[in-house]
Amino acid sequence: MDIRRIGVIGDPVAHSLSPVFQQAAFDATGIPARYERWHTIAAELPERVAGLRTADCFGANVTVPHKVAVAALVDSLSETAQRIGAVNTVINQDGRLHGDNTDLYGFMRSLLTARPGVERDRILIIGAGGAARAVVAAVAEIGVTGITIANRSPERATQMLADLRVDGAAVIPLAEWDLMGAIRDHSVIVNATSIGWNDDQMVLAPELLDAVDPRGLIVDLTYRDTPLLIQAKARGIGILDGLPMLVHQGARSFELWTGLDAPIDIMMAAAERARET
Repeated sequence: MDIRRIGVIGDPVAHSLSPVFQQAAFDATGIPARYERWHTIAAELPERVAGLRTADCFGANVTVPHKVAVAALVDSLSETAQRIGAVNTVINQDGRLHGDNTDLYGFMRSLLTARPGVERDRILIIGAGGAARAVVAAVAEIGVTGITIANRSPERATQMLADLRVDGAAVIPLAEWDLMGAIRDHSVIVNATSIGWNDDQMVLAPELLDAVDPRGLIVDLTYRDTPLLIQAKARGIGILDGLPMLVHQGARSFELWTGLDAPIDIMMAAAERARET
């Protein structure tokens, strides 16, 4: 039986958990496929994407820093990928490559699970980069009307909202004196920057967390215990890391490649085991 190829394209990718839970999904559904890490520098990206067109390849996931560049290398884009301006899933459709973005879906599913009724919350999103675009699009699709973006460059945040066609959201500078009032007025806070993901920095000063409603939720998009999440948990505030988002976006990718329902429980269990090792 021929084994199909599939992988995650990025630089770096050695840390990626995607091969663990995606391989678990292919194995559980009996699909003969091998999911791999494809480390790819920018100069090699066109050749790597061209290699996805062969009959033995399902396609690929795409991670940083290539999500924007890949959009220009595929034959078609989903409406979501066009709106967000980034591709994290490439589907090989008989030699033609279709680009989609399942990050929006992944964040939406993880947030709705962690925070039922979140459409009634006011949400503060910190950042205006690629991750923030998926978060803003997701909360707007859920129906949240109280959205505020905090960013060092308010102009960039305003442009992001225009690109995403999200009306009515507020924009404030990422400065402590502006954040204090916003934190008191918002029950869900999302760190959509990479601050604190790989070091001990905090996107919010600890004293600002004292103003967060204990019934609220703090979200960080990486799948480790960041200083932000540790400090929030110590104060009794609800927390959500990025692992559920990662698995749900991967599950949606699996469905786009195979046409089958993703075994989400198996994928989540595999990801949680891998994170603990």
